[in-house]
Order: sequence, then C-alpha cells, then structure tokens
Amino acid sequence: MAEVSDQLIFWIVVSVRFLLPLAIPRYPLIGILGCMIVDAVDQLVFQLFTNLPLEGYQGYDKSLDIYYLTIAYISTLRNWPNLFAFKLGRILFYHRLAGVALFGLTLYRPLLLIFANVFEYFFIFYEATRLRRDPNRLTEWELIGAAAFILIVIKLPQEFWIHILDMNTLDWIRSNPLALLVLVGWGAGIVMGLWWLLRGVPRAVERPSILDDPKTAPTAGDAPGKNLPQDRLINGALIEKIILISLLSITFAQILPDVRATNLAIAAGVTAIIVINTAVSQGLARRGTEWSSIMAEFLVISAMNLGLVAGAAFLLPSINGSINLDNALFMVLLLTLNITLYDRYRRLHLERFAVGIR
Repeated sequence: MAEVSDQLIFWIVVSVRFLLPLAIPRYPLIGILGCMIVDAVDQLVFQLFTNLPLEGYQGYDKSLDIYYLTIAYISTLRNWPNLFAFKLGRILFYHRLAGVALFGLTLYRPLLLIFANVFEYFFIFYEATRLRRDPNRLTEWELIGAAAFILIVIKLPQEFWIHILDMNTLDWIRSNPLALLVLVGWGAGIVMGLWWLLRGVPRAVERPSILDDPKTAPTAGDAPGKNLPQDRLINGALIEKIILISLLSITFAQILPDVRATNLAIAAGVTAIIVINTAVSQGLARRGTEWSSIMAEFLVISAMNLGLVAGAAFLLPSINGSINLDNALFMVLLLTLNITLYDRYRRLHLERFAVGIR
C-alpha cells in the first residue's frame, strides 16, 4: 500500500511538472514562478511523504527543468517585442541547454556551475519589468547588466551551493534551525517584490495582437508566404529546431528506461521527423491551408509523427533493429509539442519584425 501511495505522489508531482509549463506562453511570469516553486519543493515532498530512493532523481529533475525552460524560451518568440532581449535570452537559454545535455552524458556536476542557469532569472526580470514599463525602453546595457548581475550575485552562488557543495536544503534546515528564518525572509522578499510590481496593475496585462499595432504590423510584402525565410525548407528555423529538439530529446533519453539508441541515432531520428514535418507544413501553407487552432495543429502533427514511428517499428526488424514503443510515444509527443509551439510562435515573431531570426 505504501508503495502504491509513493508512486501516486511521484506521478502527481511529475504530471504537474509537465502540465504547468504549458501556462507560460500565455501567463509568462505566473507560469515560470509556478514551475520554479514546484521544482524547489518536489524533492522535499518526496523526502517528507514517500520512501522513494532519490539517488537518480537529479537526472529527472534537470530534464524537467530543461523542458519548462524550453517552453519559456519558445514563449519569448510570442511575447517579447525587444529584439535584443530576445537574442540575449536565446544565448542564455542555449548556454544552459548545452550544459544540461553535457551533464546528462558525463554526470560531471561542475558543468552545471559552468553552464549556470541565467536564462530563467533573466526571463523573470524581463517579464516582471514589462508589468511596470514598456520593455522596448530597456537598453542593451540594461539587459546585459541584468544578465551579469543574475550570473554573479544569484546563480553562481546558488549553483555552487547545490552542485559543488551538494547541500540538501532539508538537511541544512535540520542541522541549522535558524536557517529557516533565512528561507522565510527570502520568500517574504519575493512576495513583497511581486506585490510592489503588481500593485499598480489593476488587471491582467492585455497582450493585443501585434497585427493591431501599425508600428509592428507587417506590410503586404512581408506577410507570410511572400518570400520570407520560412518559405525555404532549409533555413534558420529548421536548423534551430533540429538543434533545440535534438538536445532536448537526448537529455530526456538519459532518464528513460531501456533506451538503446545512441545519441547520434536519436539526433538523426529527430532530424528526419522535423524535416518531414516542416516540408508538410510548408506544403499545406502554399495551398492556403491554415490551422484552426494550435490544438488542431498539435493533434494532426502528432498523428503524422506517430504514423512515422509505427512505420519505423514495422520496418526496423527487417534490418535487425527495434523501437521501444513506450519511449517512442513519449518522445514523439514531447518533440511534437515543442515543434508545434515553435512553429506557431515563430510565425508571430516574423510578423512582428518582418524578418527571419538572425
């Protein structure tokens, strides 16, 4: 009975960690803070309420962290009108993504210090700032200064505490009861900071369509389908999707049971699926077909990708290969979700700036 209860708690926590990030594109600040809170307390919940062994949970934890950070990065395509902030955020995100992928391959903990997660707090800084002022007024030096402050003052000490000293917060509190006051003060500071940010905002911040703003709306010659970079099969978006989804898939492959494929094979499979998806999407766009909703796009692309996996599962035995269908199903849904969000929000990004991602 206890084992069933432990598994129930485990899957509830993991399900929350998968579903909560889907709120980030529409509610960026609330969504990312919710993900951070769940990330901060999940192991504490396991320690207090289950008897689960947690030796290997760090791999799960880092993979789930990268999952919600990936959703956050993709949401910047949708929400960020400051192009320099977007480019800086992209650099910070891929810096962390590369570090987590290397950690998954080597389990060398100092990598998580070297590739510190500055993107997360930079994302929060930007989204909190836009509640109080026009984000387009943020200068390049202000953005660089914010990123440097986050790295030096917040993230390097935090990553050193967690990954080099290997300090457990619960054990630290047990051995130093006064440390609880530090955590309570930190939490109170966050709450008061949020109150200060939100007290002048009487309702949720409206995010009107970029097409409603004549300053950012594309001209007729810049509209999608009018020789913009996404009309070519091989373009920056395709390359970025391959890099992004391949690294994300390799990171998750390290924690899935019975994964026999090499990292190169995973990257090759992901590349094939992305190229096919992109070709089909561009073919439909040229015919004038538009998705009625992002959910419809996700369901149709998922069905197509599952068909590709089923075909591979049928053909591989003829060359002495095989596929773990449970793992394949999970990976297909994961990559399809991110491909769908990326494609949809990149179109908004292109419409906003009337250029390709540079």
